[in-house]
Amino acid sequence: MEADDSDDTGTSKDKRYLYDVGANALSQWIENEEFPPYRFRQIWQWLWRGVNSFDQMTDLPKDLRDRLAEDFVLDHVLLEKKLSSHLDETAKYLWKLHDGETIESVFMSYKAGTSVCVSSQVGCQMGCDFCASSKAGFARDLTTGELLAQVAFIGKDQARRIDHIVVMGIGEPMQNYDHVVGFLRACNDPAIFNISMRKMTVSTCGIIPQIHKFAGEDMPVTLAISLHATTNRLRSSLMPINRLYPLEDLMDACRDYIDKTGRRISFEYALFSGVNDSPDDARRLVKLLDGMLCHVNIIPGNDVPDMPYKGSPKDRVENFRQIVQTGGIPVTVRRELGADIMAACGQLRRSNT
Repeated sequence: MEADDSDDTGTSKDKRYLYDVGANALSQWIENEEFPPYRFRQIWQWLWRGVNSFDQMTDLPKDLRDRLAEDFVLDHVLLEKKLSSHLDETAKYLWKLHDGETIESVFMSYKAGTSVCVSSQVGCQMGCDFCASSKAGFARDLTTGELLAQVAFIGKDQARRIDHIVVMGIGEPMQNYDHVVGFLRACNDPAIFNISMRKMTVSTCGIIPQIHKFAGEDMPVTLAISLHATTNRLRSSLMPINRLYPLEDLMDACRDYIDKTGRRISFEYALFSGVNDSPDDARRLVKLLDGMLCHVNIIPGNDVPDMPYKGSPKDRVENFRQIVQTGGIPVTVRRELGADIMAACGQLRRSNT
């Protein structure tokens, strides 16, 4: 991980969060402190096993652990609550950060392997009307290290290798662009998690300048667009970002992304009863995406307490899917996981504020 070798590491009383310290900086620290070079490799391996205490680095001498504790901290991301589903292997984690803020992550298990969905910000500024994340307010961006720690700690807790990364938790990833890109590259690093970029997905509600920028990163990561509506009027009421970047401009940006990268885009479409789930909505979606290298991921909407939106019934979900598929657009319905543990983004954090 070289993305955060600068001083933008999230400090606490002048001590750096060790998960934010890049390989070069840590190696230089080892040299400056006159410890043997091989100690770097030992420390680096411990990090990605998910340690949150220097005492857990059992093969390091006490004087080295003491010196690490003088200059660095490991307590910026601590487990506040964990909910495990009784329906499947899904687990939801609520993390308490060093400044008292909280974020969420979700562990999921599929036939294709394990997956971790991470948060990229503390809260969200996008104001989507159906989203629990927006209702809890926005505080700040997460650092690259705080993103990586979510994966490391879940991997340790589950005692399983993490195969897939999804940046679809709390926050708008494209607003925290540099840290998110640094996180994706670090996850791909063989010395960290060694996860293929083709097994990573990053979502955006449609920030067009960042979509163009992401197209130039030369990373075969799946780009997911949170769409959720097929007219500007409805999308602007559901997702205020559409007032700045309307559907026509967003679709142009998506086509440009596909032309530049050759990568298929995934369009996320959450179905809410009586809002965006009609046959006409499905037909407009087919027309909107006609000729585009893409895939539609239908998401049965979640019922969030104190919010007016209700998930579409199964028959309307299936009818919507059939219309899209008949229109020649590849489409799947997302498998519902963790329904009994508030696995939808933002629900657990909101219930604890």
